[in-house]
Amino acid sequence: MAGIRYKDDLYGVQATINVYQPKVKKDSKDISQSGILIDNGPKGHEEGVGVCYSVAPSINGDSFVIFHVVWRDGKLHKPCYDHVCPDFVQVSQRVGLGGRLVPVSVYNGPQYVIDIFTFKDPKTVNWWVMYGEEKTPIGYWPSSLFSHIKDKGVASYWGGFVQGPTTSSDSPQIGSGHFASEGYGKAAFVRNIQIVDNNNKLVTPNSHKYLLGTSDKTKYSIDGFKVDNHGMHMYYGGPGNLV
Repeated sequence: MAGIRYKDDLYGVQATINVYQPKVKKDSKDISQSGILIDNGPKGHEEGVGVCYSVAPSINGDSFVIFHVVWRDGKLHKPCYDHVCPDFVQVSQRVGLGGRLVPVSVYNGPQYVIDIFTFKDPKTVNWWVMYGEEKTPIGYWPSSLFSHIKDKGVASYWGGFVQGPTTSSDSPQIGSGHFASEGYGKAAFVRNIQIVDNNNKLVTPNSHKYLLGTSDKTKYSIDGFKVDNHGMHMYYGGPGNLV
């Protein structure tokens, strides 16, 4: 992993994610993902919702960049994606859940992003997903799915992560596949990082409540972290073992 972990009472998270196509070994069951997550619950029974893109050859049958909504309800001991589980209610066809994202960014070339936002509606208490700068509603998870995250989240994450049986020996790339220190146009970025607070307002996260981290500094990194007039942002990613 390479990203920001944040702990507080949370009612939503958003970010602009730079879209790249990280390399994942084709014959492995590993996954490389980048996105936003929010969760709550005791260890072993965590519940969470998130929005991300992934490269997962074993799931998708190819190495394309795929857009996902993902959640865990505390009863299932694995994440559910898109409509694989029947619980997510889609209200717009603007984005195909489990569909390919194009175009993708090019190293030292054109850069492309997605704007993603998930939040708890204070009226219906359902968790919604919005997409794009104009925040088009894509769909929601009914509050009845959840116990712990039904009221609020207590932790969130922005950035990239890998999972799978061979992520130690054949570590997938994260982001552009280049270290964060290379900067704009070469390293992947997350910007416009915000949370929804208990007043239902989008705000920049409290600088005393976040933790920057990577799972292995020889494979992944974070750099250029700032909070300024453009919000909270950072570069992240790395080659893993797949240069």
